[in-house]
Amino acid sequence: MDLFEYQGKQYFARYGIPVSPGEVAVTPDEVVAAAERLGYPVVVKAQVQVGGRGKAGGIKLAADASEARAHAEAIIGMDIKGHVVKRVWVEHASDIAREYYASFTLDRGAKAHLAMVSARGGVDIEQVAEEDPLAIARLHVDPYLGFSHEQARKLVDEAGLDAEAREGAADVLVALHRCFVEGDADLVEVNPLVLTPDGRVHALDAKVTLDDNAAFRHPEWEELAAVAEMDERERLARQMGLQYVGLDGDVGIIANGAGLAMSTCDVVNQVGGRPANFLDIGGGASAEVMANALEVITSDTNVRSIFVNIFGGITRCEEVANGIVTALGRVDIAVPMVVRLDGTNADQGRQILSTVESDELITAPSMMDAARLAVELAGRAK
Repeated sequence: MDLFEYQGKQYFARYGIPVSPGEVAVTPDEVVAAAERLGYPVVVKAQVQVGGRGKAGGIKLAADASEARAHAEAIIGMDIKGHVVKRVWVEHASDIAREYYASFTLDRGAKAHLAMVSARGGVDIEQVAEEDPLAIARLHVDPYLGFSHEQARKLVDEAGLDAEAREGAADVLVALHRCFVEGDADLVEVNPLVLTPDGRVHALDAKVTLDDNAAFRHPEWEELAAVAEMDERERLARQMGLQYVGLDGDVGIIANGAGLAMSTCDVVNQVGGRPANFLDIGGGASAEVMANALEVITSDTNVRSIFVNIFGGITRCEEVANGIVTALGRVDIAVPMVVRLDGTNADQGRQILSTVESDELITAPSMMDAARLAVELAGRAK
């Protein structure tokens, strides 16, 4: 679950990470009232889960009530890369001497937490990594041993932070790691982490992704999820217990297993198509699961074809085939569907599908053949 900036800052504050005082608002009147309480100057910041807010005009400095109101009226309702601004964060403006970057995430390959710090904050870390990889100091942290203040101090020294910021930045890093671990996050990122003219270090921004698998430990997350941005496809999928991520292509994808679903997206791209989604049905191949998956896929009006890619292991291919046949009687499918079955009882599955095969339901012998056909059919439908 990705948090809005203001939620991330509230989450940071629980773990002693210093953040600027601020309030969330949903109307111009609320913005002005919040600004009066916080004291001018204030920054009015669009709350959307996408980058580029500043360039789009979604972050504005206000020196008085009239400016705060004008900015609020301009920002609330603004469309930023397809995300409509429904709320803003009003924050007391900070004096900034220097900007840095800090984050923790999980490096699955190394089976360790990964800390990253850079003296080049305020810009995309991907840009820094591309232009000057040595500008980012990295440290793998053993999850069992934890992260000490000594490690934090060594990391900020290596990153080349200004001398007057290093002690405060090390303190923030220790608190940030605690937030990452105890807060069950997949990512905690501060960009920028700022040094003020009077020598204080605090988080001026917050990016937090929580690990959904840990939700059972955090009943308080329900309140955070209540305002999470989720399109209707993802909302419908979540209601049906499906692992779904909406994309912007026209080939709908159903696969069993996250790895196979990602590979299917890659293959569709490889043959010149664009996946409309990532949908993992896991080990479920019942008619209900398949019907739910097809309902979610076809709720996307951009889908022009469907690619069902199944590798049978514990899930047997004849079960998948029976599920597809039954689901077709429950869901109205208005686009062609290509099915590739391989693995356990694949021949039996193909035989079952042959009884309903048509111009609208086609089986393919390989993953690559199926991808090419699905992309071709999507192209014909345009």
